[in-house]
Amino acid sequence: MINNTSRQRWQRAEARHLDVQFMTTIEKGMNCSPFEAEAVRDAVYEVYGPLMETSETLKPGQLRGSVIDASVPPQTALARAQQRLVTLTLDAGSEDREVRRKGGVIALRRHRFLRVCEEAFAQGGLLTLEGVADLFNCAVRTLVSDLAAVRAAGTTPPLRSTVKDMGRALTHRTQIVTRWLAGEEYSEIALATHHSVASVANYVEKYKRCATLSGAGFPEESIALVARLSPALVRAFLGLPAQPVAHRQEELEALSAQKGALPGPAEGHP
Repeated sequence: MINNTSRQRWQRAEARHLDVQFMTTIEKGMNCSPFEAEAVRDAVYEVYGPLMETSETLKPGQLRGSVIDASVPPQTALARAQQRLVTLTLDAGSEDREVRRKGGVIALRRHRFLRVCEEAFAQGGLLTLEGVADLFNCAVRTLVSDLAAVRAAGTTPPLRSTVKDMGRALTHRTQIVTRWLAGEEYSEIALATHHSVASVANYVEKYKRCATLSGAGFPEESIALVARLSPALVRAFLGLPAQPVAHRQEELEALSAQKGALPGPAEGHP
C-alpha cells in the first residue's frame, strides 16, 4: 500500500520525466536549443497550468473560463489583451435559491453578477459587461440596468471599465470621494469599491484640489485647467454633497488655509 506522501513523490517524479520528454520533443521538432525548449515549457505551464491543476476540483455550478488579465492597461485592444483562466460560480446551490426566494429572479441575477465579477478579480482577472452577458445569456442593456441598481445600493462590482477607469462614467470616482467625505478611511473604501488604496488616494487628492480652487473663487473651467482634470470630472466633484463629516470638513479647511497664497481668478487666471 502506498501512502499519500509516497504517492505525491511518485507523481512529482512522473512530472519531471514528462518535462524531459516534452522538452526533448520540442528540441527535435522545432530544432531549438534546450534553453528555448525550457522557455516553451514554462509558457505552457503558465497558460495551461491552472486548468490542469484545478480541472478535477470544479464544484457543481462552476466553470472555467478566460477573462482579461487585470494587469492589462486600459488602452489595450481586447483582441490583443492577455487572458487569464479563472473559476466562476454560476450556481451556488442553496445560497442562490435563498436569494431567489426572497427577491426573485432579478435579485438572483444581480447577486450572481456581483459574485462572478468579484471571483474573477480575486483570481487576477477582470470581466466586461459583454463577458458577463455572454455568461448569463442575456442582453448587455439588462446588465447596465443591474449595474446602476447595485451601484445605487452602494456596491461597485470590479468590472474592467471600473477598475481601469475606462469609459465615460464617473460614478465610481464620485462614490469613492463621497465615502471619504462620509468619514471612511482609504483601506475601507478600497475594499468596498475594488480599487487599490493608491487609486482611492489619487481620487481624493484630485477632489481636494477642486474643492480648494473652488473655495478660492475659481470657475469650473479654470479649475479644470489649473488642476489638470477634465471639465466633466470637475463638475462631478463639485456637485457632491457640501456637508462632509466634521473631521473631513476640518481637513478641507486646513488645506484651504495652507493654500491661502493662491492667486484669485482675477489675478492672472481666466
